[in-house]
Amino acid sequence: MLPTAAMPMNDPNGRLFPHLKAVTPDLKRLFDTVYLSVPLATRRQQPAQVAWLKSEPFYKVITYDEEISVGDDFLNLYGTAARLSPPRQIIHLCYIDRVAFALQTTHRRQFISDLSALQPRRTPMIYRRSEAAWQTHPQNYFLFENMVTAAAKRLFGRSLDYAWCHIAFPAATLLNIIPTIKRRDMAHVAEYNLPIREEAHVKDVDWLSWEDPFIFKRDVAELKAEREQSLSETHKRLAYVIAMLQLLNEASGGWSQATW
Repeated sequence: MLPTAAMPMNDPNGRLFPHLKAVTPDLKRLFDTVYLSVPLATRRQQPAQVAWLKSEPFYKVITYDEEISVGDDFLNLYGTAARLSPPRQIIHLCYIDRVAFALQTTHRRQFISDLSALQPRRTPMIYRRSEAAWQTHPQNYFLFENMVTAAAKRLFGRSLDYAWCHIAFPAATLLNIIPTIKRRDMAHVAEYNLPIREEAHVKDVDWLSWEDPFIFKRDVAELKAEREQSLSETHKRLAYVIAMLQLLNEASGGWSQATW
C-alpha cells in the first residue's frame, strides 16, 4: 500500500502553487493520496489555483470559511487524513516547500529512495535535518531550535527534532495522538513527538536542507545574511522555542513557576 501525505497549503501569494504543479507527477508516484488544507486567505487570493486543486482527484482538499489558527488547521488536516486512511497506512506530515525543494534539486533521488523504502515497522519515523542540512540554514535557526533538541536530550535521553519538518506515522498511531494535542500555535508540532519519544525512529537526511532560497529565487548567501540579522526572525523563532521548552518541562514533570 502506498503511503499518503498531509500538507498545509498556506499560500496567499501564490508562490507555492507552481512548485506543487511541477511535482504533482512525482507525488502521484509516491503517494496514494495527498491531503491539503487551504486557509481562507489562500482561498480568497488564489481562487483559480484552488479550483485547480479541487479538480485533481488525487488531492483531497480541505477549505475553511473563516480564519483559523495554525494549530487548528494542522489538527483538522492531520485528523482528517488519519480518520480516512486504513490504520496501518503510513501518513507523511510534511510541508510543500520542503517537498518541492527535495524533488526539484540534487536531493531528488535520495528523497524518493527514503520515502519509498519506509516500512510500517520503521514508524513512527522522524526525518531529521543532518549536520550538512543544518549548515545550509541561518545560524539563528539552528541556535534556537537546537535548544529544544538539547533540552530533550537532557530530559528524556534522546535527541529528537521537536521542530520537525517531516514525520511519518501509521494512521492509527496518529489518530491516537491527535486528541492529546493542546496548543494551537506553531509550538504544537512538538506535542506529536512526546508520546513517541521512546519508540520513534530517526533518520538524518540532507534533503531537509534550507529550502527558502530555492522557493523565493534568492541568492543563498544574501538571504541567509538577511535572516541572521533579522530581529523579527529571532522573535519568531524564540516564540515557538520558548513554548516548546515549556512543553518538554511539563512532560518531564518539571518545576512550575506557580510553585516555590
